[in-house]
Amino acid sequence: MGCFVYLIFGGSKDITVGPTAIMALMVQKYVIGLGEDFAVLVCFLSGAVITVMGVLHLGFLVDFISMPVICGFSNAAAIIIATSQLGTLLGIKGRSDSFVDAILKVIDHIKETQLWDTVLGVCSMVVLVLLKMLPGKKQGSLFEKFMWLVSLARNAIVVMVGVLIAYVLFSHDILPFQITGDIAEGLPPFTPPPFTIVNGSRTYTFSEAVGELGIGILSIPLIAILESIAIAKAFAKGKTVDANQEMLALGLCNICGSFVRSMPVTGSFTRTAVNNASGVKTPMGGVITGGLVLLACGLLTATFKFIPKATLAAVIIIAMFYMLELRIFIVLWRTKKIDLVPLIVTLLCCLAVGLEYGMIAGIAVNLILLLYFAARPGLLIEERIVDGLTVLFVSPKQSLSFPAAEYLRERVMSWCDKRPANIPVVIEGRHVLRIDATVAKNMALLLSDLATRDQMVIFWNWCEDARRTLISYNSSLATYCRSSGSIAQIFSGKLLVF
Repeated sequence: MGCFVYLIFGGSKDITVGPTAIMALMVQKYVIGLGEDFAVLVCFLSGAVITVMGVLHLGFLVDFISMPVICGFSNAAAIIIATSQLGTLLGIKGRSDSFVDAILKVIDHIKETQLWDTVLGVCSMVVLVLLKMLPGKKQGSLFEKFMWLVSLARNAIVVMVGVLIAYVLFSHDILPFQITGDIAEGLPPFTPPPFTIVNGSRTYTFSEAVGELGIGILSIPLIAILESIAIAKAFAKGKTVDANQEMLALGLCNICGSFVRSMPVTGSFTRTAVNNASGVKTPMGGVITGGLVLLACGLLTATFKFIPKATLAAVIIIAMFYMLELRIFIVLWRTKKIDLVPLIVTLLCCLAVGLEYGMIAGIAVNLILLLYFAARPGLLIEERIVDGLTVLFVSPKQSLSFPAAEYLRERVMSWCDKRPANIPVVIEGRHVLRIDATVAKNMALLLSDLATRDQMVIFWNWCEDARRTLISYNSSLATYCRSSGSIAQIFSGKLLVF
């Protein structure tokens, strides 16, 4: 459904909307504990939340989630998804609920490892890596094009070979490894999403179901938006991406999908990359994707039962391996080491507590850092000799807001306490594009404090907006604002009167 709806409302030619590993991971706990109807309800509610955000033009909120937080989240999701498949790769039955649970399950049941499941899984992983390394080119010779196509279709090739091996062996009553098993045939009915859910002997009303979802009702739409918009920007190639339009399209994809029993969907990086590599020109490529999926659901479900679980696990693990962005640690270390803090906090919290709480922790750390740097702006404070006159030169390196007001005043007064009492003070505002009333108040107090020490002050080269705020707070401050003449002339001419 997402492929067809995105065709009408979406703006990116490459994006393929559908189920993704991250969405499946976030919905999994609800399905395990509360039944599959919760996945459909989450799909509808996620679509409603995303659509409302798109209509209200709230796409700018995505900008408050930084690259380190997104990378920490995506790396954690890749690790969690890969580790959740370790047991399946080794032939160990059962499922895991978290990263820690997956590791403990493998350790506790390592003696239950099945030889042929492990052999098939490891061989599948090796083949996938080798196929990815094939030296093919889309625009090369016929042989290079063939190699490129084989590399592009490596997942499908490995799965089909696994199906063929399983079918031949099972036809001769040889059962060396676990297979997927029967899958319901045909297409799902077109029905409204379940607003009242029956799970065993318990019936959940709509309000109770929403209560069970808790923070997931916001975290799942947020992750879906991040994933889809990030993919759209990655493949935009210089074109602008309308975040609000993408949110509207994604929301409608989920709302419509809930009417055909869909789980929450978003843009898929892997399938989008295949779309792009295949040379798709318009969103009409989604029609081909959707059509093939419908044909597969209607005609090939009997074949799916022979897919070896170890092969599927190998495909997922390798996909998650290439999804890891380990280089980001080196990049942030070289550029801005402080950015490693939200990345590491997000990564560790996602692994230890859960993806939703990890994302919240990362955003919280980012906001704390933003507030800290707003409250502790960069300040250049030094003595300078200008035309034989010694002055204390103060230059804020950014705009000033109320958290920084007292800090600036204290720093200047602390510096003046260590210098001669009559040294003039120049507060340069070249980098200060705006201030607020609290900053203006503290500038007036600073002026008064320095006046008691018989120190002259000027506000040098402040922009019109910042100067207007100062004067509006206290009109007498206009006397101390200067943007022409030399500093020596201003002080020697006694233009400042106390």
